Amino acid sequence: MTGTLLNIATVLAGGLAGTAFGARLPERVRETVLHGLGLVTLAVGIHLTLQTKNILIVMGSVLVGGLLGEWWRLEDHLQTAGKWLEARVQRGRPAGTGTFVQGFVTASLVFCVGPMTVLGSIQDGLSGDYRLLAIKSLLDGFAALAFASSLGLGVVFSVLTILVYQGGLTLLAAQVQQVLTQPMIAEMTATGGVLIMAIGLLLLEIKRVRVGNFLPAIAIAPLVVAVLEAAGWM
Repeated sequence: MTGTLLNIATVLAGGLAGTAFGARLPERVRETVLHGLGLVTLAVGIHLTLQTKNILIVMGSVLVGGLLGEWWRLEDHLQTAGKWLEARVQRGRPAGTGTFVQGFVTASLVFCVGPMTVLGSIQDGLSGDYRLLAIKSLLDGFAALAFASSLGLGVVFSVLTILVYQGGLTLLAAQVQQVLTQPMIAEMTATGGVLIMAIGLLLLEIKRVRVGNFLPAIAIAPLVVAVLEAAGWM
């Protein structure tokens, strides 16, 4: 869990610094920072998506995952969780800017989707080697600083998602390594890249996508690969 705790520490530091000093920046500067993050996030999403060996797996996972997410109303549940946190954090304070939930959901997805999360957590859990998560922690810390300067305190609370998801992968490392093959991780990463691109569109104010409803796609992708591998088609 060393890598996950380090990741939480850097996101907390970056998020709190961004929250404290971000409001002092002029609105046009914060808008530029947010758009810059949107461009970089879009580029990262494209890079991750291009890791696929079969785009049909990604497309099918995203479509089926989106249908399941809409059925389960995952986006609504994430919004509810974010608003619940916001209500308790801002109790007795002036009403927020309305970006708390967006900051929480956006940061949670950006920090927890990608190969570094899966591979780094497995390495940390199996051998105590947290170097990959240390690199991720440094990147996430600077990202949290930039996100929080525009999206506020919700970014800080993404550490709860990091603790549950990334920490859970670390604790279950032996089982995860036995289940996930390299093709599974590749397609899961590529599918996550599509979700990251959707976040980029949101940050660039191009299109608001209910990203939370597509979360099942990340679990569906490796399942599809497992079926294809069992059938001898991969």
